[in-house]
Amino acid sequence: MNPRLAAKSLTIIACCARASGMNEDFVSRNFKSDNVTPVCDAIMAAIQAANRGSVPSYGGDDFTRKLHAAASEVFGRDVAIFPVTTGTAANALALSQCVPPYGAVYCHDAAHIVTDECAAPEFFTGGAKMIGFRTADGKIRPEQVASAIAFAEDMGVHHVKPGAVSLSQATEWGTVYQASELSALAATARQHGLPVHMDGARFANALVHLGCTPAEATWQSGVDVLSLGATKNGALCAEAVVFFDPARARDFERRRKQTGHLWSKLRFVSAQLLAYFEHGLWLDNARHANAMASTLAKGLKEIAGASLLQSVDANEVFVALPEAIVATLERQGFGFYRWPLCTPANGVAIRLVTSYATPQAHVDEFLAAAQGPARG
Repeated sequence: MNPRLAAKSLTIIACCARASGMNEDFVSRNFKSDNVTPVCDAIMAAIQAANRGSVPSYGGDDFTRKLHAAASEVFGRDVAIFPVTTGTAANALALSQCVPPYGAVYCHDAAHIVTDECAAPEFFTGGAKMIGFRTADGKIRPEQVASAIAFAEDMGVHHVKPGAVSLSQATEWGTVYQASELSALAATARQHGLPVHMDGARFANALVHLGCTPAEATWQSGVDVLSLGATKNGALCAEAVVFFDPARARDFERRRKQTGHLWSKLRFVSAQLLAYFEHGLWLDNARHANAMASTLAKGLKEIAGASLLQSVDANEVFVALPEAIVATLERQGFGFYRWPLCTPANGVAIRLVTSYATPQAHVDEFLAAAQGPARG
């Protein structure tokens, strides 16, 4: 089934459950996405705290000023950070700053900018082309980038000009680039004068897995601009474009304004990001999400007929299960996607996503339900 249609089906089930008085836990054991969660209590409290008095608009407030200082401290250097409210806006605006209309963005063929953003990067860049590479683990390779650049140079004016390298961290397959892999990609990009963009919708999850500093995972490994995600990790609607060289951000505030992504009451977005960084909340939330995914993966390995399709580096689990088990889980009200992008040799591929709000009990219930048909 198309994942989007499946999501609508779950919504209908949830509405029916509320109308009939069904136990909401029956339909809330949701492993479809980390976008389905409530807002983290600390972030909701920060929004409430910002909801007092009159303050300057359009980023002239103290929350936004403090965010610049906080982000520079987190990343260990002076950065330019621009809050926005969607990941699509962050990616499309970041790439439009880096790539001309006649340029190419080299990325994975399953990258969000290719499959899930309704051509927003192409629209905002004025026509740049997303060129995707296929790999089994979601991580593009330096040699793929080098080969594409060589082809473009050979074709000259007849082909789009190499413009940027974009990578997802964590990837769409739940894997994480090691710092050495990032550095190798960046070195290839730098050799040809290309900036490196990172789609960090799940950057905190990747960072927890790597166990390094934010600086080591970004600019020290050659990343030039980061789309920093917070919404999947507990925020209401908070993302940001982070430039590690503020000179690269020249006139970006006008680009953000022109595209309709400058909030007049920007304090409410900045307050979320401040709370996200404060006391390591972003890492604590990601740590729990990753731990729940690891627990799922460990339990699934023990089920007859189950096979993990990717390493579980962050908070996504891709697993092939016998149809009987998948059907049982669906009947019992667990939310997840069948994953048509993957066709395992045996069984049915599904994707499970955990979050900061995933209870241990829901993981245990999922594993118990999956083990039932397996025993039979």
